[in-house]
Amino acid sequence: MGDTGENRLIQGRYRLLDLIGRGGMGEVWRARDESLGRQVAVKCLKPLGHQHDHSFTRVLRERFRREARVAAALQHRGVTVVHDFGESDGVLYLVMELLDGRNLSQLLEDNKQHPLPVADIVEVADQVAAALAYTHRQGIVHRDLKPANIMRLDDGTVKICDFGIARLGHDIGFTSRLTGTGIAMGTPHYMSPEQIGGSDVDQRSDLYSFGCVLYELATGAPPFDLDDAWAVLVGHRDTPPEPPRSHRTELPEFLDRIILDLLAKEPGQRPHDAREVGHRIDAGRSTPAYVPTVVSARVRPETLQRPASHQVQQAHEARLPSWTHGMTTGHKATGAGLRSTPPDAAAGLTGDWIARTDTRGAQAPVPAERPAPSPELLTTLAGRHNAGLSLGRLGRWAEAGEVHRAVAAEREHALGPDHPDTLASRYEVGFTLSRTGRPADALREYTRVAGTREHVLGPDHPDTLAACQEMAYVLGRLGRHFEAHQIYTTVLATRERAMGPDHPDTLRCRHNLAFNLSRLGRLEDSYRMANEVATARARVLGAHHPDTLVTRYEVAYALGQLGRWPEALGTYQEVAAARAQALGPDHPDTLAARYEVGISLGRLGRSAQALELYRGLIDDRTRVHGPAHPETLRARHGLGVNLGRLGRWEEALAESRDVRAVRERILGADHPDTLVSRREVAVGLGWLGRWADALTEYRRVAGARERVLGVDHPDALASRNDEAHCLEQLGRGVEAAELYRRVAALRQGRAGAS
Repeated sequence: MGDTGENRLIQGRYRLLDLIGRGGMGEVWRARDESLGRQVAVKCLKPLGHQHDHSFTRVLRERFRREARVAAALQHRGVTVVHDFGESDGVLYLVMELLDGRNLSQLLEDNKQHPLPVADIVEVADQVAAALAYTHRQGIVHRDLKPANIMRLDDGTVKICDFGIARLGHDIGFTSRLTGTGIAMGTPHYMSPEQIGGSDVDQRSDLYSFGCVLYELATGAPPFDLDDAWAVLVGHRDTPPEPPRSHRTELPEFLDRIILDLLAKEPGQRPHDAREVGHRIDAGRSTPAYVPTVVSARVRPETLQRPASHQVQQAHEARLPSWTHGMTTGHKATGAGLRSTPPDAAAGLTGDWIARTDTRGAQAPVPAERPAPSPELLTTLAGRHNAGLSLGRLGRWAEAGEVHRAVAAEREHALGPDHPDTLASRYEVGFTLSRTGRPADALREYTRVAGTREHVLGPDHPDTLAACQEMAYVLGRLGRHFEAHQIYTTVLATRERAMGPDHPDTLRCRHNLAFNLSRLGRLEDSYRMANEVATARARVLGAHHPDTLVTRYEVAYALGQLGRWPEALGTYQEVAAARAQALGPDHPDTLAARYEVGISLGRLGRSAQALELYRGLIDDRTRVHGPAHPETLRARHGLGVNLGRLGRWEEALAESRDVRAVRERILGADHPDTLVSRREVAVGLGWLGRWADALTEYRRVAGARERVLGVDHPDALASRNDEAHCLEQLGRGVEAAELYRRVAALRQGRAGAS
């Protein structure tokens, strides 16, 4: 927005006067509310860069509105009042009360980073505890509590700021994980161990951050005052903080104990809630000797010997989640934001391996003792694992597979075959096999991983469910849809019970189940479930989120299978338009939806429109992917089909022959797409009365399909039917009748077997 806001009017009401603050999420302006004649603060969020797609920004806007309403509903003297919110010229803004005072970061800077007077610390602690107690009762967790977000007004009132912004930041992080952009919220110096580990956070995470703030006010520096982000994060997770009184002896014992209890590594060892903290502050003010009422975190003897060194940092890097890779410390006691690299959910390096305990209290067998691998080796393997993930994100699946296979072998040697990190690598091996057209090999890998995870982690663990779901997916790829259905049903029941019906993983499983139902011929069930998932995803993620559009695409497919082509066409057109806006006109998903629009137009007899669509699609596919790309050839095939439907058979035959020749060269003579083109050549020859040539093509298609799929496969039988029809046209009725009888017998045998 720049620093010259004079005369800039937001929504025709808020006139920006001067810039009074800038932070990681945006700028704060002093402004005048022209309607009410009062001065206010307007916080303008930074516009998102070009790396964010349209779908992401739409989801962000919806979440901003929801969280701003939550912030505006908070009414407490210790929470900044939110008057209004909205969007102006693409910039999201919040209108808040204008506060006269300084935030705690500024107070420390004014004091040259010297600690605040004890009386001031106790007063701030008391008021912040009261504000947190109120907001936590409303079910609101701040998630980014730090000195820059706490204001002390000129009259001594202390207020917590940015509840809506902090919650919005968390939601940006959630959305980015869905879209792969990877923004992590939280400043390292004030992050709780559970935030660092990627676990769900609740009010106790705010209490930990509150402890970090009090530690800095009391000593002049946060508990782990290191310049390297890794060392800061490792400190939060593994190193007991030095007691504040060891830095400043005049601190009262009760305050020292409260701060240390707030900084307990385990959430359950911190004070129960902020209200309890307030009671303890009041008791400490009036009681000379403080007796702790909450057990503080136990100090592990071995950690007391650790120096805060680079070697300690290296030893624990592998235990931190991959989204922390490349993190910088940011600024202590300021409002600067923090960016990180994208999260790798499958990295598997988020904590020590603990064998599960079953419901009877018996522990699952643990591996035999083996020499502990060196921290350097673990760090190296973690880096190589993440390199494999990066190759996959670039679509270089074969190279990614080689990396993951090598890392899996080394992890198995160093950690054992059942260790979660070894299994994480095995899982990625399966994923790369699936993406390189080897579903049978992928199934073997996933089956192994799922079985071991069930034994070690339990059948309901998210990692176990992820492996089972991938098993079902590759079973579907192998045509084993009934087995896939059984696994999807089991996984879905567990996900709904553990995560709820609207969790993204639950919805993903239901989407896959809907897809599989259509392959089982249960078209009405498939359509109904896909519709339900599309509705839920639109509610949770937004109508134009890529996941919502994927499911709507499946709804359209089910409609087409049911013969409801007008509805299918309308849905495909809506998906194509939404994808063009959200993902861009050249995105593969946008182009795929346009292709299906062409299919639907052809099915409805609107071949002239289909022809026009395919010509444009071929141009775009050629420009984006090249003339020999399978999807370019698919569009050319559609063009040839619709030329035939318009009776332009010479052109149709020429197009089909060209596509067949390229497919045979690129994909191979027996590839399904090549055979489809060969059949289309035969159709064109037949319509031109060249039945002898058509017979040769039909027989080649039938022979190849029998070799690849089996003599009783529906596609092979359809090809033999084509051959029989051609024989009839050539006047060879006896041969045709015999072939028809053979096909009928094979179909009857197949039906009886099933």
